[in-house]
Amino acid sequence: MFIIWIDIWDSKNSSKAKLLINHSFNFGRYIVTIRGTNMNPSIPQCHNCWKWGHSTFACKAHSTGCQKYGGPHRIEHHRDMVWCYKANFKINPPHLETKQGELCSHSFKYVNCKDEHMTDNNKCLFWRHRFNQEWHLKKAQEAREIRANSIHLAVGSSNNI
Repeated sequence: MFIIWIDIWDSKNSSKAKLLINHSFNFGRYIVTIRGTNMNPSIPQCHNCWKWGHSTFACKAHSTGCQKYGGPHRIEHHRDMVWCYKANFKINPPHLETKQGELCSHSFKYVNCKDEHMTDNNKCLFWRHRFNQEWHLKKAQEAREIRANSIHLAVGSSNNI
């Protein structure tokens, strides 16, 4: 006997999972029956700002973030919102419009680790630690400290002007 865990991305009412539970299929020479289980206690990732630790419904971000670039737009609006798709003949050398179907020149910039990948990349440390609450709490605390220090430095330098 063996056990295989499968994560199913599903709706709130679990309609896809309900269709699969108690159904059988062949796996090599074995007949396998799908059984239901409790959900994994993973850290939620917001699909609005793409940060970990809260759901989309609890997000306090004022705008939606792009999965590719982190800009203030949804990924499906990336082409319409960023400069790299538009022609600009005022710069030297001139920038031609990016053709339909071609990718823009932006590199991926993940909002959490600042690495060059999409927000749902399974090679990301944040994604790999999605079941480790302590790790995510530590990273959130580090981010708060960095933000507080940068605000402190900015306020301090503006007072010296």
